[in-house]
Amino acid sequence: MRAVMCTEFNDDNQLSVGDAPAPTLGDGSIRIAVAAAGVNFADVLMIAGRYQVKPPLPFTPGLEVAGTVAEVSADVGGFRVGDRVMGVGEMGAFAEEAVLPASAVFQIPDTMDFTTAAAFPVAYGTSHGALEWRARLQPGETLVVLGAAGGVGLTAVEVGKAMGATVIAMAGGADKLAIAKDHGADHLVDYSKENIRDRIREITGGRGADVILDPVGGDAFDACLRAVAWEGRMVTIGFAGGKVQQIPANLVLVKNCDVIGFYWGSYLARRPDQVGRSYEQLFRWYGESRLKPRVSATLPFERAGDALNLLSQRRATGKVVVTPR
Repeated sequence: MRAVMCTEFNDDNQLSVGDAPAPTLGDGSIRIAVAAAGVNFADVLMIAGRYQVKPPLPFTPGLEVAGTVAEVSADVGGFRVGDRVMGVGEMGAFAEEAVLPASAVFQIPDTMDFTTAAAFPVAYGTSHGALEWRARLQPGETLVVLGAAGGVGLTAVEVGKAMGATVIAMAGGADKLAIAKDHGADHLVDYSKENIRDRIREITGGRGADVILDPVGGDAFDACLRAVAWEGRMVTIGFAGGKVQQIPANLVLVKNCDVIGFYWGSYLARRPDQVGRSYEQLFRWYGESRLKPRVSATLPFERAGDALNLLSQRRATGKVVVTPR
């Protein structure tokens, strides 16, 4: 089969396309004929050798996959050859075939195309899990989303609105903020020009934000912590800004606030049924047109390195997808 290959760890997303053996179908697994694969920042880190999983070389990157079921192991029920599905694995999605545990594969709505499905599982799953399971976001609360035009950030704007929150979208530049507004943001803050803490306080009448979702980290996190409401919740889900912040415990104390970590992948491994119920809700919202996934670029496997550079250079809005052809 044709597959994208990483033959050496590198910081420039240098990849090649070649022939690779088809993955073996083991117990409890499903083979998927790949129609499209989502691109994630975790892929960039894995290719650079800086991810928590460091596979032996050469390997095929890619976490998210969408396509049709080609084969089902004998011990798996609920799936048939030809089913339209999406799924998430540790790697291997940038190939013509991928094998995933059945617990990480989910049937998609008839109205969802494969490009959308490839862009859906990680970003929307992360946003919904972070806001519902960890932040306990309630209708009428104020939600701040950092990196609001990125893959997770833009989905958080939509999910937050679907959950009944007032959403303050933060991003760098008018173009990115315009995208967040189109996806439902109530207030816009350009943190390349505006003071984060002052603007949150201004918008909330001095009260601060009930929930802040942060995939960026660094200085933006520090500023937001000073603008979280009394008994507010800050959820950190990543460090796209490149700096892992240190948390001043005195601010956590005086504000009686929660600083919450969220790694969605551990729920997929430990509680796949909970993830499945999350997707059921997300698919309902998708069917009601309350979620409108944005794919800003779709590139062939031969340009997988370019697709990853869109993420690493922070030039993507929404999601980026690669396809076999």
